[in-house]
Amino acid sequence: MAELGPGNLARAALIILLLPRSLEQCGNINLSKPVVLLGDPVTASCAISQECLHVDRDSEILWKLDAEFQTGGRQQRLPDGSQESTITLPPLDRPRALLFCGLLWGNHLQILDQAELRAGYPPPTPHNLSCFMNITTNNLTCQWDPGPDTSLPTNFTLKSIRMRNHCQSPEAPLPDCIPEAGHSRCTIPRKHLQLYQNMSLWVQAENTLGTSKSVPLCLMPSDVAKLEPPTLRALEPHPEGAPRQPGCLQLRWEVSKSSLYVEQKCELRYQPRRVAANWTVVGPLFSKTLRHELCGLLASTAYALQMRCVRSPLPGHWSSWSASLELTTAERAPVIRLDTWWRRQRQRDPGTGAVQLFWKPVPLEEDSGQIQGYVVSWRPPGQDVAAITLCNTSALGCTFHLPWHVREVGLLAYNSAGTSAPTSVVFLDSRGPPLARLHTLAQDPHSLWVGWEPPSPQPWGYVIEWGLGPPSPSGSNNSWRMEPNGSITGTLLQENIRPFQLYEIIVTPLYQDTRGPSQHIFAYSQETAPSRAPQLRLRLIGKTWAHLEWMPEPPELGKSPLTHYTIFWTNAQGQSSSSRLNASARDCVLQGLEPASLYHVHLSAASQAGTANSTSLTLMTLALEELTLYIVLGFSGFLLFFICLCTSCWFYCKPNRKNPLWPTVPDPAHSSLGSWVPPIMTEEIFQMPSLREASMAPITKIIVMEEEEKQPGPCEPTDSSEDCSLPTLVQTYVLQGDPQSPATQLQPQPSSSDPILYGQVLGSPSVPGPGHYLRYDSTQPLLECFTPSPKSYENLWFQASPLGTPESLVPSQEDDCVFGPLLDFPLLQGLRIHGVEGLGGL
Repeated sequence: MAELGPGNLARAALIILLLPRSLEQCGNINLSKPVVLLGDPVTASCAISQECLHVDRDSEILWKLDAEFQTGGRQQRLPDGSQESTITLPPLDRPRALLFCGLLWGNHLQILDQAELRAGYPPPTPHNLSCFMNITTNNLTCQWDPGPDTSLPTNFTLKSIRMRNHCQSPEAPLPDCIPEAGHSRCTIPRKHLQLYQNMSLWVQAENTLGTSKSVPLCLMPSDVAKLEPPTLRALEPHPEGAPRQPGCLQLRWEVSKSSLYVEQKCELRYQPRRVAANWTVVGPLFSKTLRHELCGLLASTAYALQMRCVRSPLPGHWSSWSASLELTTAERAPVIRLDTWWRRQRQRDPGTGAVQLFWKPVPLEEDSGQIQGYVVSWRPPGQDVAAITLCNTSALGCTFHLPWHVREVGLLAYNSAGTSAPTSVVFLDSRGPPLARLHTLAQDPHSLWVGWEPPSPQPWGYVIEWGLGPPSPSGSNNSWRMEPNGSITGTLLQENIRPFQLYEIIVTPLYQDTRGPSQHIFAYSQETAPSRAPQLRLRLIGKTWAHLEWMPEPPELGKSPLTHYTIFWTNAQGQSSSSRLNASARDCVLQGLEPASLYHVHLSAASQAGTANSTSLTLMTLALEELTLYIVLGFSGFLLFFICLCTSCWFYCKPNRKNPLWPTVPDPAHSSLGSWVPPIMTEEIFQMPSLREASMAPITKIIVMEEEEKQPGPCEPTDSSEDCSLPTLVQTYVLQGDPQSPATQLQPQPSSSDPILYGQVLGSPSVPGPGHYLRYDSTQPLLECFTPSPKSYENLWFQASPLGTPESLVPSQEDDCVFGPLLDFPLLQGLRIHGVEGLGGL
């Protein structure tokens, strides 16, 4: 509903002030028909008075049927100034509805009038009118069938009139009989009736859509009299009379006091209680005797009996059936055939043996009598004594002891009415031919077919035994039956057959005076699923894995073979995983587990017949150790450091860089040192802390010699006065200067004629006096010849030349013992000495 704004609210208030005292005086709905046939249309008009149209004289009149707005109305102004709207509604599909008309004021529908619409059907014609007079009260009660519902209030009236000449001439009407609401019967009291005069009766139905009448019924009240039902009683037998016959019942009845002197006939019906049978009607029975004997019933059976009566020979109605009387028929002696079977077992006493006797009653008639028990007896032959009772039981078998020479016993059934004909049980020897072949087939889970090939000669019958096979005890809860037809080759066993069980079936042929040997066979009714799954065991467990194993269950009889295993594991968060394994698997390793986590594991064994689950196994994976954690973190840090170090080395040692941090030093054993020249020839100052003494002169020159890359000539050992030829000196790298001076100056290159000695010379050219020689103190021989290296105090070259005298840098042939090692020394091979500046001072 839309809310009213400030303007609309003021307008609505003004309209209300201008309206008459009651809104009901503003509008008025007129219907063409207040009640219509269900499915017919309805025409309605709504007029709005002039007093209600002060504010808006052109307001539209709106229609609403229940909760739905209706369109299509035609609106017009009447001569008196009022507005009228006429609308034709669609066919009504419901028995009742409410119609509203009103005006739309400020987005709000103001209802001015409403009317109720009703729809239904005319009343159908009542039928099946019948009446009866109660012989006790003499009131006439009539009942009828009203027909289908009309969806409208319908009134029924029972009308009657006295008639003459077989209902041809009306005489005087009787007061109408109005039934109670919702009932379709009505009773006319005795005071309005003439019991021996005809009257006509009919039922009239009326509603707003019409009226209907039933077919008139002409009757005389005395002709429709209805008796009260009789009362049934059991007839007690006379003590001195004959006993009751089996299958018979004796009963009597008493009529009501109101019909005590009325001639009547009755009907008796009976029904057995233990079976769902229909009623059986016996009659007519006349009231002169008031007793009856009912025979031909089942012995020892409870019956329900009922009786009803009617006037005879006068016309009238049957009374209602009386209350039920329950009686039980007398017993009769059993009329049966007893099929028997036995087993004899030897005992410790060689003279006697235990006999297991089984029997099965076969009724010979429809009602063979109830059986209360069985008696097994033996009468010693040649003795005039009473039979010895071996067992008296209500079961279908018993065990007793007999001497081995006894070959026959008697068996009979009994009840309160007598005993059955005795059955002779003869213990036959097994001397007949056996069955040729025995085979079985499982038809379904609840039956087994057993077949055989009949022997020759053909037996007169067979005994078939079946029961659960091993490991069940032999003979426990076994079933058996006898087949008297010796020509059959098989039978279907359906008694006590359960699915998925192993059964042992035994068949024995029976001959006229003997029996054949028994043969047995095992068969399954149907295979079943495994009874249980193997139990899981934890073998090993780690941080992220677990090794599980199990021992397969031994094969079971009647169990379907396994097809596969399925292992399931679930963590604490409910996340499940599974793995399917072959039936031959014996263990499984669960991978991808979380460390220090709880898991629930179970195993499922499946076969074609079903599955079985093992009990759940709970396990906890190992947690990461502190040492392991440190090792992992340390290894990660070392790996990161190694990567950074390799990156730095590659960055600084890249060949195309102009200013490396250190010079490239090749391996002397695997490179040519002759091609190596320091990139910067700047004089460097070497400091020797071990020689930094006040009395010792600083190092002024360090000479590094490099000879040509050529094979030296042979060097033979000589004395100290002989000379060897020296190779050509090609390069000299000289670093000189005071180690304490702030800067070094390049020295002029000496000429090739200056003398040179392989070693280190200590001293300064500005300081007078002789220099000092410091040789290399390596123990490796410097000479390739067999001449040993000089001692630390020996200096053959300096001894051969006076101090301060420059010698030629080209050694003589006699000096090869001194300079010969330059040809073979690994570090000096290929060095070329270009200058020996500063040696002149030495």
